[in-house]
Amino acid sequence: MAKGDALKDQLFNADKLSYLTGLFRRVDPSFDPTFEARCLARFPELELKQRIDWIANCLIPALPSDFPQAAQVIEAALPPPLDPTLRDDDFGDFIFAPLGEYAVLQGLEDHPERLLDLLEALTQRFSMEYAIRPVINRWPDLAFDRLMLWTGHDSYHVRRLVSEGTRPRLPWGIGLTSDPARPLPLLDRLYGDRARFVTRSVANHLNDIGKKTPDAVIDRLTAWNAAGTGAELDWITRHALRDLVKKGHPDAMALLGFPMDAPVSVDLTLPESARIGTALEFTLHLSSPQGLSALVDYVVTFPPATPGAKARRKVHKLTTADLTPDTPLQLTKRHKLPADATTYRLHPGPARVEIQVNGQIRASGDLVLTT
Repeated sequence: MAKGDALKDQLFNADKLSYLTGLFRRVDPSFDPTFEARCLARFPELELKQRIDWIANCLIPALPSDFPQAAQVIEAALPPPLDPTLRDDDFGDFIFAPLGEYAVLQGLEDHPERLLDLLEALTQRFSMEYAIRPVINRWPDLAFDRLMLWTGHDSYHVRRLVSEGTRPRLPWGIGLTSDPARPLPLLDRLYGDRARFVTRSVANHLNDIGKKTPDAVIDRLTAWNAAGTGAELDWITRHALRDLVKKGHPDAMALLGFPMDAPVSVDLTLPESARIGTALEFTLHLSSPQGLSALVDYVVTFPPATPGAKARRKVHKLTTADLTPDTPLQLTKRHKLPADATTYRLHPGPARVEIQVNGQIRASGDLVLTT
């Protein structure tokens, strides 16, 4: 069974549907007796996201046609909220994802406020970051007013929804039509959150923004760091700037304390060739005439699949080190060269390794990949 098939069958199966149906029957013993069979009948032909949509559509005839009444039934059927004492890694149960899709289908046009009420309850059982995005697009002012209110919510799941639901580049989420800068005042209220589940979302949100408007990210992080420091803000800053650091953005480097113009010398030792299916091992010596902090990455450019195609160039983190004057630092790295990778297949041919220190390429070398 393929990995995707295993995942969809793990998240949405007969037992999960029986659990969801049982929650509704606890509230209404006459809840549609055909609901489970109708959902399961199409499961073999549906992928994961399609199963979510299908369950949502099957709920339409199973619940009251009046959305406020249906929302009341859903809220009454929900189990207790996720443990509020935790601070991370508590995403919830995927079987509640279709409830968010149902809510958007039935409540978006005529009952947006009641829809937001329901999403507030649902996200404390399973994240509603995808379901809230159509609301933001259709009713931006109403949605942002509610999101600002939620920044002070008692549940860290609701607070996380504020940031995660408004990310410009949420994976698998629909695009937002509002100005990407509009959520920034929300992040101003969240970056000091006590839950890593929230602050990780804030950092990812800023990393998204930085792909198009890096100056907005630099300005925000500079202001936050000026207002107060601490381990969590340091972590947010590093995590939010990770893509800009890989690109060698000078202001990002400066904010992290890694001067791009630092006097650093690098000697790189590479083999002449490396065989696909083994590992590429290389060694480097770093030295500087002054003490400084060094952020060391390495960049590998692999041969393209066909002549003339674009080569794949990727930046990898290596280490962060404090260099002392005239005391070289030796580093050795083994980079795996899998022959059976599912995300990217390696091909024989000329390859290149570059060493990037504080955003600047300081050394490079060529080798050949073989089979």
